[in-house]
Amino acid sequence: MYDEKLTIELANHYEEIIHNLGEDTQREGLLKTPERVAKAMQFLTNGYKINPDDLIKQAIFHEEYSEMVIVKDIDIYSMCEHHMLPFFGKAHIAYIPNGKIVGLSKIPRVVDAYSRRLQVQERLTIEIRDCIQRTLNPKGVAVVIECSHMCMQMRGVQKQNSVTTSSAFTGLFLKNDATRKEFINLVQAKLH
Repeated sequence: MYDEKLTIELANHYEEIIHNLGEDTQREGLLKTPERVAKAMQFLTNGYKINPDDLIKQAIFHEEYSEMVIVKDIDIYSMCEHHMLPFFGKAHIAYIPNGKIVGLSKIPRVVDAYSRRLQVQERLTIEIRDCIQRTLNPKGVAVVIECSHMCMQMRGVQKQNSVTTSSAFTGLFLKNDATRKEFINLVQAKLH
């Protein structure tokens, strides 16, 4: 799972960073920290190795279903590209099929593929929307993402309860207020 050469290279850099911060890199608790961080960063950015379009193309099925399909409350864990601090929350995604549906597990996998990269929430929202639109060619796609950003909560403005919401729409969700409202109402509803 981890590239051994990359792990060693990253670990050397993290050891230097820890030292430059004023810590004793030979202290018992820090001896393996550079290697652990190197592996963690490879895991947290493994989305660069995944082609999200290919994920969807693996599970496209021809169906005449033409009503809204929603997958909501998809967990997101990402890293802000500005401070390399985590942001996390939920994605809510819908599409209206146009003769094709996708295996439902592929939608959260697309979210993971894009969120496991250095990101900004706004681009993440658009990348997910565009991937689904490009690969399925549905009548419309809706994406709403709600996240807490550690770069706002732990540092800077330090607003611990702030949440950022971003949205992106295509097709019927963009053109038809009633369709967009139905999506928002279903995302907010507790049906289970």
